[in-house]
Amino acid sequence: MTTLRTALEILALVAFGYFAVLNTIYLVFTGLAWRAVRRYRLARSYSAVDEAFASPLTPPVSVLLPAFNEEAGIVESVRSLLGLRYPEFEIIVVNDGSVDGTLTRLAEAFELVPARKAIRASLPCARVRAAYASRRHPELWVIDKENGGKSDALNCGIDAARYPYFCAVDADAILEEDALLRVAKPILDDPGLVAATGGIVRIANGCRVDHGRVTNVRLPRSKLAVLQVVEYFRAFLVGRVGWSGMRSLLIISGAFGLFRRNLVEAAGGYAQGAVGEDVELVLRLHRYLRERGEEYRIEFVPDPVAWTEAPEDFATLSRQRRRWQRGLGEALWRHRRVAFNPRYGLLGTLAVPYFLLFELVGPIVELVGYPAVVASAALGTLSPAFFVAFFVTAVLVGVFLSVSALLLEEFSFRRYGDDGDAVRMVLAAIGENLGYRQLVTFWRVLGIVDMARRRKGWGAMRRRGLGYAPVGGASKGR
Repeated sequence: MTTLRTALEILALVAFGYFAVLNTIYLVFTGLAWRAVRRYRLARSYSAVDEAFASPLTPPVSVLLPAFNEEAGIVESVRSLLGLRYPEFEIIVVNDGSVDGTLTRLAEAFELVPARKAIRASLPCARVRAAYASRRHPELWVIDKENGGKSDALNCGIDAARYPYFCAVDADAILEEDALLRVAKPILDDPGLVAATGGIVRIANGCRVDHGRVTNVRLPRSKLAVLQVVEYFRAFLVGRVGWSGMRSLLIISGAFGLFRRNLVEAAGGYAQGAVGEDVELVLRLHRYLRERGEEYRIEFVPDPVAWTEAPEDFATLSRQRRRWQRGLGEALWRHRRVAFNPRYGLLGTLAVPYFLLFELVGPIVELVGYPAVVASAALGTLSPAFFVAFFVTAVLVGVFLSVSALLLEEFSFRRYGDDGDAVRMVLAAIGENLGYRQLVTFWRVLGIVDMARRRKGWGAMRRRGLGYAPVGGASKGR
């Protein structure tokens, strides 16, 4: 019994220390994010977006859209890309061996015809079966290839790209009209230094989508999707802004990222079979450039927006979060020599250790820590008053962080203009700390188990597509 009490006491102390350090880091990042976004908001009023659009020096971009069984939303996504406000770009849709009506929907909507397309062999990819051009849109290409996975499809798109920069976009994402110009702004300011940039991803459930454009921004009716809206604000407006300011950004979302093509090719392209291909590529770019002693920046830009569809049922959300955790773990394992290595600067001494200890291993500490703390309080090894005080403090800090992210959104961008939506987001910011966070933690632990079992594949992701949602009401639970 004494041994059990001692073990529980140690576990409880570890959990307390973990939460204290993690919340301190979150608070510091919240402060950094407020300062960075204020500066960005001021600079945005002077940003020469119109001048960049008219300038002959703005580099052309190849927009890559890998697609596997995306018939529900592929047409709306391509329409949003065709409407981008950018001087010169091409769109390359890579149909990665879809077995649904993805290719048929594209052919019908954009009048595709067989065409010859020059495709380099700089990066490996599965066999290309055919290439198509659009009669109506000369900038649109569709490549039909055998299935090889998302990384393989992106490598195929890079091989087919004509231009020096490529923008990787998810097939279920919709870009705002000026998103490409805004995410390219750091590159336009310093093309020799900036290797990659990424924009913010927002949830489109509940919004009206018309011909590839989000025309009315509203919250979803699904409570599960609203919780994800708050979660995304905290992850992007706090986490990624903070790491970008420290020159140690590890994640550029696969839904929306802009890269210098020659650097990605030199680094070996997207890793074949990688589940977290986005974080793995960014880590590899960091290593490639730091090991060569080159000056560079990889930046997050908080304003350019990609809208995406969020899961509205627990089964799909569980598969998504398990996959994300597995992808992070695989990427950190591939690049484990970076962790705690001063050769890589803050990336090695701070960023990678943080993601290893708090994002990868942290969910295990949380999952074990909750019952250990409760058991310690029940057995009397932990003061009940201290337990209650710590629990209340942890919840209040969590609520403060989530509400701060919402206020940052309202202060800087204010996309949700309806007062009712604002109230619902505040309630979600409070409620997510009382059950939702713990459920996500459990799913992330399962993701670690999946990684240990060497599970492969993405799992089925149920989607309606982004063209279905009317104003004020999103989908019902599926």
